Amino acid sequence: MSHSPQSKPRYRTTNWKQYNAALKARGSLTIWLDRGMSWFAAASGKRGRSPQFSDAAIQFCLTIKNLFGLALRQTTGFVQSLLALSGLLWPVPDFSTLCRRQRSLDVQVVYRSSAAGLHLLVDSTGIKFLGEGEWKCKKHGPERRRQWRKLHIGIDAQTLQVRAICVTSNNVTDAAVLPQLLNQVPAEEPLLTVTGDGAYDTQPVHAAVMQRNATPIIPPRKNARMRKGDAFAHRNAAISACRRFGRKLWKNWSGYHRRSLVETKMNCIKRLGERVMSRTFERQVNELHIRAAILNRFTELGCPQTVAVA
Repeated sequence: MSHSPQSKPRYRTTNWKQYNAALKARGSLTIWLDRGMSWFAAASGKRGRSPQFSDAAIQFCLTIKNLFGLALRQTTGFVQSLLALSGLLWPVPDFSTLCRRQRSLDVQVVYRSSAAGLHLLVDSTGIKFLGEGEWKCKKHGPERRRQWRKLHIGIDAQTLQVRAICVTSNNVTDAAVLPQLLNQVPAEEPLLTVTGDGAYDTQPVHAAVMQRNATPIIPPRKNARMRKGDAFAHRNAAISACRRFGRKLWKNWSGYHRRSLVETKMNCIKRLGERVMSRTFERQVNELHIRAAILNRFTELGCPQTVAVA
């Protein structure tokens, strides 16, 4: 007797009216401009000329640049017209000031903490900064000069906001960066679980997660063996469960499938641009941090709430 294949579950959005309003608000310029911000920098008290514009003003200009994919000169014109329409008689940084300040800017990525503890979902992706487009590569083959930066992020499974971010060269492994991501989570905030793919199945990763008193939800390798030590307690339990019940059942039981949320967030980051426009590493890092701040603001405006349809 043959059985029909199980159909995929269907979902329905329950807050479509509020989510539709949030999607429309993402295109509003007023959500990025705060009239109460400190546009001018405070006196540094050091020798030499103090900077004229504050970090908040520079980040606002660079946010507009990344949001609409503008060059630096077009960004200054855009911001100048926006301030004029808002009735603010503030001067606008020129393109050379924005370029220079982007290198040393301390980007503020605002987020909302989870009330019941943090479930951190981690992943990485490549962002191209040098090389030809995909069409030329398909027609004539890739060039040797194609280069990427590797973006590592950790998001909150509840709020879907970026909580940790790190940018490295493309030869740095995912497992090597995880301790840096965990250090960005405040020590006083309870960290409940850390979920990642099989690339994080290493001893330093399990030790770093256990040091934060969190539970690692990382699938063991198919040929994984039991190891001694407290750092491998959860890993050994996962190996036993996979051997006895199967890997699929362990993923459903442990909540591993929530990791698809961070993959979706990676796609959102790339929708702001398949490549970074900056040329130096420090500016590329701040450009990607600004993208994370933009997405956190988008998420704060509203997210869809879905339920399974029987």
